[in-house]
Amino acid sequence: MIHGQGDLRVEELTVPAPGPGQALVAVRYGGVCGSDLHYWRHGGVGDFRLREPMVLGHEVVGTVVSYGASASGPVPGTAVAVHPATPCGACPECADGRRNVCRDTRYLGSAARFPHVQGGFAAQVVVPAEQLRPVPAGLGLRRAALAEPLSVALHAVRRAGEVAGKHVLVTGAGPIGCLVVAAARAAGAARVTVTDLLPEALRYARAAGADTVVRADDPDDAGWPAEGDEVDVAVEASGVAAGLDTCLRLVRRGGVVVQLGMLPPGQSPFAGNLVVSREIELRGAFRFDGEFDAALELLAAEPSFDALVSAVIPVGEAESAFALAADRSRSCKVLIDFRS
Repeated sequence: MIHGQGDLRVEELTVPAPGPGQALVAVRYGGVCGSDLHYWRHGGVGDFRLREPMVLGHEVVGTVVSYGASASGPVPGTAVAVHPATPCGACPECADGRRNVCRDTRYLGSAARFPHVQGGFAAQVVVPAEQLRPVPAGLGLRRAALAEPLSVALHAVRRAGEVAGKHVLVTGAGPIGCLVVAAARAAGAARVTVTDLLPEALRYARAAGADTVVRADDPDDAGWPAEGDEVDVAVEASGVAAGLDTCLRLVRRGGVVVQLGMLPPGQSPFAGNLVVSREIELRGAFRFDGEFDAALELLAAEPSFDALVSAVIPVGEAESAFALAADRSRSCKVLIDFRS
């Protein structure tokens, strides 16, 4: 549970009982996300500030324990991944098929609402039964824990449009950036170039399928696309304005830039003149919806995703897990084990 900036605690909670339409899930693994780290280090994410103690976590997998009244789903004992979003189903965005930007959604472990939506970092959690997704046969829960962040990456690549046969640039080789590399590969990208400041992060990008990796702070790095060889699509996954600027300067005329990384609140400077003079299409990508099912299928088919899980740490050492996840020189994706 997070109680405030820097105040992360492991606490004993009463086992919840599932109500109507709900399921009780025994959580095995939870992936530490960048937003979890922001709540821990800064007491909030962007404009979403902590106003009460909150269970963190929205990247969770486990097994079904039981159901409440009028609820149904995979039989108890089934391995499941939990889709973390519950869109309202009534707003204009939901009606338009864009449930990922629902204006009244509930998302596990989020302070966007008050009372906050409690998260999934607990040994047993109650969630709407409709959010459960059976884990495909042969897919272990350790790799299945990547389903939520991979869904984010798949949505970003889909927002870019057709990438088959194209050169894709990804700025930022954190967990999401590396998963964007894998998603672009799965979508048929002919070439993927990744930039980052850390050589360790770039090694994970290589493991995810990057053809070329570039030190973002080295203008003489031979991996930079040459003039006349601009990229077709760029996905900004670092969450800093410099990354967006790089995307705009390296994408071809008429190309597509997808802003996936969450920029700091307030104004961010970027080369907006290039959007005009080169007719660059700048698109945002936020969370995901139906991509969750596609992510599970891709994870089942690709054992190489295992290389992106840096460590699995017992829940009793949660603060150590957060510290490791925050150190990109030592980790990519860190999982917390709720049965150890």
